[in-house]
Amino acid sequence: MRKKKKSIHIWDGNVRDAALSILLAVDKNQAYSNLLLNQTINKYHIEAKDRALLTELTYGTLQYKYALDYYLEPYIRGKIEQWIRWLLRLSVYQMVYLSKIPEHAIVHEAVEIAKRRGHKGIASMVNGILRSITRMGIPSLEKIKDPIERIAIETSHPRWIVEMFVDSYGLEKTVAMLKENNIPPKQTVRVNTLKATVGEAIELLAQEDIQAEQSKVIPQCLNLLNGQAARTETFRQGIITIQDESSMMPAIVLNPKPGERVLDMCAAPGGKTTHMAEIMKNEGSILATDIHPHKLDLIEENCARLGINIVETAPIDGRKAAELLQPESFDAILVDAPCSGLGVMRRKPDIKYTKREEDFDRLHEIQLELLDNAEKLLKPGGRLVYSTCTVSKKENEGTVEAFLASHPEMKLVPINHLPKQLLEAQHEGRLQVFPQDFGSDGFFVAAFEKVK
Repeated sequence: MRKKKKSIHIWDGNVRDAALSILLAVDKNQAYSNLLLNQTINKYHIEAKDRALLTELTYGTLQYKYALDYYLEPYIRGKIEQWIRWLLRLSVYQMVYLSKIPEHAIVHEAVEIAKRRGHKGIASMVNGILRSITRMGIPSLEKIKDPIERIAIETSHPRWIVEMFVDSYGLEKTVAMLKENNIPPKQTVRVNTLKATVGEAIELLAQEDIQAEQSKVIPQCLNLLNGQAARTETFRQGIITIQDESSMMPAIVLNPKPGERVLDMCAAPGGKTTHMAEIMKNEGSILATDIHPHKLDLIEENCARLGINIVETAPIDGRKAAELLQPESFDAILVDAPCSGLGVMRRKPDIKYTKREEDFDRLHEIQLELLDNAEKLLKPGGRLVYSTCTVSKKENEGTVEAFLASHPEMKLVPINHLPKQLLEAQHEGRLQVFPQDFGSDGFFVAAFEKVK
């Protein structure tokens, strides 16, 4: 007779139990941690004062999974259930990386969760393992002699990613990037210049007790030092929109003019679409397409909130766009292509554990299909920007080179309009931004023109 599995009741208000639920869902269902956070906050009735800790525990434990397993290895005998391993990882993360939580409190909480989710035997094992770690400490990373393996464990990235980055960018840049990936992202917003100046937006946020500073890189970007942008009246009134600073680059590089006809081929959820509309002073037309029809609602909601009326949406797969739209009919096209997302690993730490090397070939094919369709739809003399949120050379430089090789009518052109420090980093119309450059996502932009 099979033993009946113990049902888990939600432990209202318990931050660590809530974090454990997220970690298990990410592991089991390949769910994205950032999407689960809000659902779990509501489900567990997590108080506002505890939400930052929930985020810290969830992201931190995910970000340092390999290092935590290395620290736990000497203390675990035999096989243990996956939920127990995650509970131990969560506990050791607090011991090693957080300084304000007393060790006895960490152990006590873990034991209580183990009792609730398992039984006294499991609680006793968890107690024994964690108390042994508090007495004897964690093993030193210096014991790992292979430098690549040591970096992979210390920064908790798969070895194949470390090797790929070292081959592409060298050891020093790779280590800086991997360490930056484990630092929580800044909260950044873009000021809607149709409704307010940067100074006015800062003042309006200050009236809501939100401290914001203008970025030293992209002028329309604000760094929020406290609070949550989405909960402000300033956000609801469409004066700001939530967007990472790096992802503000593609619209600025494309520089669509008022009155032009523009295509955004992979538009959802509409951050870059609305940015282009603001640059165009809400004059002209933008067709925003996406393969997922339900995501078009997000674009329309964003446009309504921001007061933008030049955007039309259509459920179109960009790989077939040239069959459905009029040839050579757009002045400017943005292809913000599907990619591996290796530039946003600190925002979505689960990416580094779910991506596979074999994913890159298929993504490279999709990117080329999108660019091929974009070229057919672009007017002679028109401008095309290709962007990704990855730092993979195959998807960035490799895709650009392959596209140019098969399209002699397209040429790379110098990137203009960006701040000086970014312009200086470009290489023949291509710009790779790394997470450590100014604390934003890793991002790539390439600018093309169709020869008349």
